[in-house]
Amino acid sequence: MNNGNLIISLDYELMWGVRDKRTIENYGDAVVGGKKATHEMLKLFDKFEVRATFASVGFLFHKDKNQLLSSSPEIKPTYNNINLSPYPNIKNHIGENEADDPYYFGNKLIEKIKNNPLHELATHTYCHYYCLEPGQNIEQFKADLKSALDVAKENGVKIRSIVFPRNQYSEAYLKICKEFGITSYRGNENHYIYNTGNGENQTPLRRALRLLDSYINITGYHCYSIEFIKQSFPCNIPSSRFLRPYQKKLSLLESLKIRRIKKAMTYAAKNNLIYHLWWHPHNFGRNTEKNIKMLESILDHYSYLNKNYGFDSVTMKQLSEEITAKK
Repeated sequence: MNNGNLIISLDYELMWGVRDKRTIENYGDAVVGGKKATHEMLKLFDKFEVRATFASVGFLFHKDKNQLLSSSPEIKPTYNNINLSPYPNIKNHIGENEADDPYYFGNKLIEKIKNNPLHELATHTYCHYYCLEPGQNIEQFKADLKSALDVAKENGVKIRSIVFPRNQYSEAYLKICKEFGITSYRGNENHYIYNTGNGENQTPLRRALRLLDSYINITGYHCYSIEFIKQSFPCNIPSSRFLRPYQKKLSLLESLKIRRIKKAMTYAAKNNLIYHLWWHPHNFGRNTEKNIKMLESILDHYSYLNKNYGFDSVTMKQLSEEITAKK
């Protein structure tokens, strides 16, 4: 850890992060394409010996709907906005298994990730739980997290890291994570446009500024020292950058986006800091070839930094466990 580290985390949720069934018509191709893209990502990670943390919702560990229904917690989230909860739609609107419904099941890919020694399977909560949305409460989150950890354990996975859906969390929820043995989580960038909050707080202005920041450095590199990460437990391993997928309408800015990321990685490598890159696999579900080529360029730069500065790739679990072991 003395020469800086690259952290890569991916939020794996398929359609569970989207509550409107009607969106399948417009969004389903990206979900299915994201599965295929994940296989290509895994090939690149193997090629460059890069470790990744795949944060999966507990739902994806199940092979079929019967397993999912029997493992779901009795206490379920009571959001004021009922469309945020997946539970009302499961019984009558979800297929029986992955062959029947590729939009909601992903056990085969979870197994492939689990069996690759480079990577970590973390939790993205059980049902893509939103910690800061009105109506839900801490006991509901506790029940959700228990189900997520239980189903992972049944599949031979010991969860140590969490990525909160929509990056929503607070000290009360982190306390529950600590009680369940979670050692790390992905925090937000240290700037007000990235502050955590519910959906109402994510204003158009904030979104516009975050988009601009992806191409032009207006908020800094967001690289972090080991000393900073040591300050909290579970260890806060904040995001450095969301890897935005290729978009044709912004294609002229692609080189700026990639240069922004590479310059920040170089800064982290030269200054013995942590750089944390993240995205959703379904972000690569469209324009897959261009997105994989973009990722390969970034990982090729990582390889250069690894050889010249000792910049190393670790999972969230590895980083937090090394820190706590030294404590």
